[in-house]
Amino acid sequence: MTKPVLGFICCSRILNNNRPAQSVTEQYLVGVAPNIDAIPLLIPAMPQLVDIKEIAKRIDGLLLTGSPSNINPKYYGDEGSDANGPFDENRDNVAMQLCDAMLGAKKPVFGICRGFQELNVHFGGTIARDLSIEGREIEHHSRDGVSYEEMFAHSHDVELFGMLKDAVGKQKTRVNSVHFQGVGKLGDGLEILARAPDGVIEAFHSTSKGAPVLAIQWHPEWDAATNEDSRKIFKLMGDILRA
Repeated sequence: MTKPVLGFICCSRILNNNRPAQSVTEQYLVGVAPNIDAIPLLIPAMPQLVDIKEIAKRIDGLLLTGSPSNINPKYYGDEGSDANGPFDENRDNVAMQLCDAMLGAKKPVFGICRGFQELNVHFGGTIARDLSIEGREIEHHSRDGVSYEEMFAHSHDVELFGMLKDAVGKQKTRVNSVHFQGVGKLGDGLEILARAPDGVIEAFHSTSKGAPVLAIQWHPEWDAATNEDSRKIFKLMGDILRA
């Protein structure tokens, strides 16, 4: 049986030699593709080069990856001067066009971290731009200055609902948490699949635009090799990709 092709959107980055680059952290490739059992294909965030409609024809599903950048608030109607960057305008542009094309073609779209937030915005939702306000019940990001490993070790419980609860086989699971921003207003037609103890939405699903959407705020790719719950989430994505 031929494996499906899963597109992974890239981010615009600047290398140490000040040269622009397109990148996807390898953890997405090794953590996601084998567990979904799909062939990964990188899609540049370069609107001047990519043909969105042709890409949508040639891939079977799309993963909107995480990124250090934030969505430009103009995409959700909040253009205050205090908006926190960095921003990646080309990523915003290509991601929104790809969502249009993939959902129009009735093909699944998945999101992790920034990708989760992009899908919420695509469905008409907004972003809560700062979850680090003192006095919250939990912290959604580790303290500054820690190592990469320590940052991803920062965690909290989430309560699961619907298909995510069924897939994981339990009501609660422990997840890493490395995001300063999150869902503000939930997008139209999105069904909540997970919440943090302070009420922050951590996962959602939808078929309201005629194709399946499944998105997660945390990073199951980070610990997929050692975390059975993360692998179960990717098995669910794989089942959706092949449905």
